[in-house]
Amino acid sequence: MMGVPIPSDVSVPDLPAEAPENLGLCPQRMRRLIEVLQTEVDRQRLPGAVVLIARHGKLALFESLGSLDPATGSPMRRDAIFRIYSMTKPIVSVAVMMLVEQGKLLLSDPVAKYLPEYSALKIAGLVECAAQLQDVRQSATVQDLMRHTAGLSYEFMGTSSVQRQYAQSRIGSRKRSNAEFSLQLAALPLMFEPGSVWEYSRATDVLGCLVEVLGGATLGAYLKKEVFEPLGMKDTWFSVPKCHHSRIAEPFVRDPEGGLQMRLIDVREDAVMESGGGGLASTALDYARFLQFMLNRGELGGVRLLGSRTVDFMTADHLGAIQVNSGASRDLLPPGYGFGLGFAVRTHAGLAPVPGSVGAYYWGGMAGTTFFVDPAEDMFACLMLQAPNQREYYRMLFRNLVYATLVD
Repeated sequence: MMGVPIPSDVSVPDLPAEAPENLGLCPQRMRRLIEVLQTEVDRQRLPGAVVLIARHGKLALFESLGSLDPATGSPMRRDAIFRIYSMTKPIVSVAVMMLVEQGKLLLSDPVAKYLPEYSALKIAGLVECAAQLQDVRQSATVQDLMRHTAGLSYEFMGTSSVQRQYAQSRIGSRKRSNAEFSLQLAALPLMFEPGSVWEYSRATDVLGCLVEVLGGATLGAYLKKEVFEPLGMKDTWFSVPKCHHSRIAEPFVRDPEGGLQMRLIDVREDAVMESGGGGLASTALDYARFLQFMLNRGELGGVRLLGSRTVDFMTADHLGAIQVNSGASRDLLPPGYGFGLGFAVRTHAGLAPVPGSVGAYYWGGMAGTTFFVDPAEDMFACLMLQAPNQREYYRMLFRNLVYATLVD
């Protein structure tokens, strides 16, 4: 692994390949990273993966392994398309901050200023041990949406009365428009007073609706024009065009560990709802262009979409003393991390169970994709796979293996 041959059908003018040893990375340890993942493939715990590591603006590793579709045995390809689920959130958060920079909104604005259905929200509280709807004391702001402190939740995050109402209303249905989704969500009670608790939630789906209102286009059309085309992300969509269906990566039909296999969204069909919180499909290389843009503090290939200080602001901790809800949310935001505007942000060198620099930021997707950006090391890494039930294990394993390659 002295160099990284780039496939002929992939153009990476802004991410040229470089030998790992010239970037302060150990070739032998990088080889071990691939060998460990290949062992997982051989054990049939992992169907396949695409791995990409870049440092100092150069590609140090770009490899595929395993199967694109384990049902057919077709080999994984480096331009494979993955359902990235919540890795959609950072992209939509960038789109919102572009609107902020254009003077079209303030982070301190109430959400209801642009989406009036949120003007009369109620909180599901307990009064003398009985459930009762109460008025909110303060309105949720755009910043609350971006840092997941708006009082919202996800239907799969627990079994509270609010989460059960989410599930009963099929709030995750892709058959309603973004505007219809927003009306449905606003009719349901909040779990928490806005600004008081970090609870991972459908907040970024609401941000997608906000982008549509202020951007004057569907979320997909807006992102294509304002983000994907400027950054050269030609393989990122809410619905994958038919001519590219053969490149879509698939999970195992059955969970290799015997659990209930999660049903993944069908990105082959047109979805009415373009979920800002989890609807995109993309490739490792497309997402790498987005991550290099972030690492460059808002610019790629001479195209600047955000000011450098805006990127610094997004990737700073915005929680401070705000508590993280116990349970599933605490599992997603481990000790040593806060949350910025679309990303989890490392606040301590220690505490977390994986290595990383203070100021590094990351997120992942429910089907198993993950990334991290470490500005202190001038590095980012991305792991694309479709193994939903094993996602937490592979995220942590990947982080350990990547940091082990740093030797300078």
